[in-house]
Amino acid sequence: MRLLNVQAVLNTEKDAIQGAEPETRIFEELDDNSVEYAILSHCWRKGEVNFDKMIRLMGMTEPHRNEVRQTAGYKKITNSCKKAMDDGHRWIWIDTCCIDKLSNPELSGAINSMFRWYGKSKTCYAYLDDVDNSTLPTEQDFEKYGKSNGWPKWFTRGWTLQELIAPKQIKFFDKNWEFIGEKRELAETLEKITRIPIEVLRDGLKPGRFCVAQIMSWAADRKTTRVEDRAYSLIGLFGVAMSEHYGEGIQKAFHRLQKQIIQKEQYSDHSIFAWNPEGQFGQLSGVLANDPNYFRSCHDVKKVEYDEFIKQIRLTGSQSSGKLACLGSRCRALPEQLSVILVTNVGIQIRLPVIPHRDSESVFRAVLACRDHIGNLITIDLKAFELSCYRIPASGRFQWPRLEFKTVYLACLLYSNEEFYHFKIDQRHASYHGFTRCGTFPHELTGDTVTISSLTNDPVIIVYANEAARSRFAVVLGYYLGRAFVHVTCDECSVDQEVPWIGFSKRLYDMLWVAPVEHCANSGVKCAHLPRSIWDARVVWHVTGNMQTSVVVDVEQCPGCCIGPRECTTTSNDRDTIDTPGFMQTVHNVRGLKLDGKDVWFCECSGERIALGDYGDYSSGSFRPGGNIFEDMRGLGINPADSAYHPVNSRVSSDADALQHDLDQRSVSVGFRLRDRYLTLHSPKGLSLPNNQELVLLLKALSIRLSRKHLVTVIIQCSNPSRANVEGNGRGTEGSASLTCSDFPEPGVSVPLCTIASPQVWRREPACARRREQFKNIREHFYTLMGLHRLSGTETGRESANRWMKREAPKFLSHTFGLESLKEYVGQITFFERLPLMVERPSYSETLTGDLPASRASRSRNPFKSRAAQNLSREIVVPPLLDKCKVLDELIELAKQKARCEAGSISQTLSVELLERLCTVISDVPQDGTHGSQSAAHPRQVDIRPMLQDVQALQTTLDGTADADEQRVLEEDVTGKILWLSWCEILSEVERRLQETVECVRRGGNSMTSEVRDRVRQGLDEIGEIVKKKRHAHVDDDLAHLRRIMLDARGGVSKHQLWVAARSAEQDKWASTYTSFERQPPCQPRTLGRTHHIDFSANSAPQMILPDD
Repeated sequence: MRLLNVQAVLNTEKDAIQGAEPETRIFEELDDNSVEYAILSHCWRKGEVNFDKMIRLMGMTEPHRNEVRQTAGYKKITNSCKKAMDDGHRWIWIDTCCIDKLSNPELSGAINSMFRWYGKSKTCYAYLDDVDNSTLPTEQDFEKYGKSNGWPKWFTRGWTLQELIAPKQIKFFDKNWEFIGEKRELAETLEKITRIPIEVLRDGLKPGRFCVAQIMSWAADRKTTRVEDRAYSLIGLFGVAMSEHYGEGIQKAFHRLQKQIIQKEQYSDHSIFAWNPEGQFGQLSGVLANDPNYFRSCHDVKKVEYDEFIKQIRLTGSQSSGKLACLGSRCRALPEQLSVILVTNVGIQIRLPVIPHRDSESVFRAVLACRDHIGNLITIDLKAFELSCYRIPASGRFQWPRLEFKTVYLACLLYSNEEFYHFKIDQRHASYHGFTRCGTFPHELTGDTVTISSLTNDPVIIVYANEAARSRFAVVLGYYLGRAFVHVTCDECSVDQEVPWIGFSKRLYDMLWVAPVEHCANSGVKCAHLPRSIWDARVVWHVTGNMQTSVVVDVEQCPGCCIGPRECTTTSNDRDTIDTPGFMQTVHNVRGLKLDGKDVWFCECSGERIALGDYGDYSSGSFRPGGNIFEDMRGLGINPADSAYHPVNSRVSSDADALQHDLDQRSVSVGFRLRDRYLTLHSPKGLSLPNNQELVLLLKALSIRLSRKHLVTVIIQCSNPSRANVEGNGRGTEGSASLTCSDFPEPGVSVPLCTIASPQVWRREPACARRREQFKNIREHFYTLMGLHRLSGTETGRESANRWMKREAPKFLSHTFGLESLKEYVGQITFFERLPLMVERPSYSETLTGDLPASRASRSRNPFKSRAAQNLSREIVVPPLLDKCKVLDELIELAKQKARCEAGSISQTLSVELLERLCTVISDVPQDGTHGSQSAAHPRQVDIRPMLQDVQALQTTLDGTADADEQRVLEEDVTGKILWLSWCEILSEVERRLQETVECVRRGGNSMTSEVRDRVRQGLDEIGEIVKKKRHAHVDDDLAHLRRIMLDARGGVSKHQLWVAARSAEQDKWASTYTSFERQPPCQPRTLGRTHHIDFSANSAPQMILPDD
């Protein structure tokens, strides 16, 4: 170890000032085990004095020597020596000048020994050259330390981590070398800055005390000048030795470090695989982290001893299938097997309990012997490729807790077989209602094609917004486990919450990692009803080729009771055909012709005039025309002569027959087999609807008026079509059949064939019958509970049925709000039991925010007094929630599992916000008897009578309408108001309980022992974390719709009024519209392609002869 002679350095400086000849021997090679020395920790800056310059300094001329002496690096050396001299140290080690970095062996030896050197030093001087006063900051200051995450730069550098942990004594100095304090006395501040536990700062890093993931987390977000040093700077912390290969990159260097750690018995724990414990990492990768940042969220990860781990696994197994409960003597060998982790050529060999995936045999979830911050065992998801297993992002649909022990080989490197999936986005329809794309997350998207790598598995979120209506939704595209998925969801934030689109997309991105992945079929439709509106955000997709899907983004008017957002309805659209304005489903009749080389289905026109753009009803082979879109567009003020609406002219060809050229070589005839005959088209021309923004928006404008209609999208124009019966062997070729042609009597332009299709934008998704039944049950139970006649018009039924209904109504409604599970936290909620009395006697509503009348107080228990609050013999008067906190703090796993089940049950009801609010408010209450926040001091007052009157008025309107769409909007409005009324009453009662709970905590604060206070506080924190995880848990579509209509009622939104206004606007839009079809007698339905006679008389000529392009 090369050390600086403190006295020699100071003498040299003194001689230089006095002009005397300096001493030349300032370095000595000494044994760090036999000498006492000081050491310097600092951040490297420009102008540092290295070993070579320090040696040559002695022989420099005076001008050059003075130039070096004026540098900040040299002043740092001399000031360090002065501090060492003051503390009685003869020697000091400074990394800038005590290592000959030109010698690779010396540099490698110094890197591997540095942690030991800092640990054996008597005093370490930490020089913070960007701190301008003698105090450390206690809060992040981005204005002052903006380039170092709000803290002094020393706390963000990679090498200074070991320099903070290893020394027993550290003295901190500011930029002027003014003393700030010592490590032990500054430990609390240092813990806040670095998130290193205070016991490590005071007592050092004891072997086996902390797991690998925890130690790695301290290095997250630290920086080094050379990227490989982010790995090399951790060598001493783990007590391993490895060579340095600058230029190999951080990934290879960090992988080598982790392999060395795995082979060290002291750190043979599973937490090294627990990086990114939430599973929010979008890459199919090896199980080794690529850099320390991957351990950013592992500060609270704890290792679980293998014996305890086996007990927990057995307990989980016995609760399910019992498969692991009877392992017997084999369990005794499992801890030893689990502790063996071997690095092999195939991968890291390890034995783990695994959970199979429901949908894929190659995917499973491995359980690690370590816990997260709330005590849950950490799991990682793996996918097997050949012999090795690769880590994948967190998935759903595992068969928990079906466990089995399995030996696996974990891949270390990235999986190399990459493939790409492409989504082609058509968002033109969404612009009709003013929605535009405002951004994508997590990657920017410039065009209309989204490409996703099979290695990243990272979903892409595309956000659309109508800023005027303050409405927003997102489309999610992903490729996961070899399958594509499409999803749509709306922003449920209230209108008064100013959340930027990027915040909405980030929140959604986080939620996606815990939601199950719904793989999409080859084609389908998903919908998400936008809050406070009658709009339905919709995505329609169909697979158009290998690794490619086309997606249409649309917004449509929806009266409610719709499907989605996770439910999917199947749909069918054309693929591998001509370009169309949006998705189309062609009526399959005759196929044999091609337009510009693409196969197209045609219907045979017989006896009626057909024009491009005709629309009408189609059923069982019959088409009844009702108008033409090019005529209707006049009513919208659009000029049909606009070139944007001109048809596309396509070349007609056939596979069956070769082209037949007329004698003048200028006209072409195309023949093809039409069932049992041949049809010959002379000079055929295919005309189709253009695929552009203008026509897409025209079809969109017609979508309500022409709902469920069919459209003529292609016509074949020709002159003098002829037909011939097939004779001979009937193989359909010219050489094997003779044609007897019959020309039509009057030559001219005719339309013998057309394509009829159902535009996707004209289709309507039916109402969800299950959801309507759910809304009806809520209304009927509520009306029964209120003692009202059911206003739906049905008969009341027998008296016994009424009595049964009255008994079941409170249970049904309580279940809807999850009051049974909530009872475990706040006691019994009595609103639905008291509701009939509140209706009978309006004055009784005072019990909602006050105690029962005095006349009944002696005969009735106060419903707001919990069991714990009434038990005066207890030392502390607390509700059941605080009792639960004390149980949780005892780290009883069964109690935690029960709490997670309860929180999970509540998250599947309308009351999850109540539990979250309860935990938040109580956690904010100071438990020292002070008053603090008054957030729960005033329960809200609710007058239910006006709300009941609104419900009855809407129900009367619902009973009186026969319009199916109007019924749907009214059903949502009525049910939403009932839910919101009930929610307000329940919340008022809970807040009253909350007020009492807060008062109990305050009154008991002074009498609580510090141990009880800590237990209660920790229990509350754990419950809060459990609720936080369950708050955004996957909920079914029915519950999502209940929440939406309830929040709409809270905002005072009447969807019925919105629907009436939209219907009136649609009627006004078409009030002056006329078509030529309206002036003609109704057309009779005709059979398409089912007659052998084709009549192309003058009367059947096309209504509109379209010009050539």
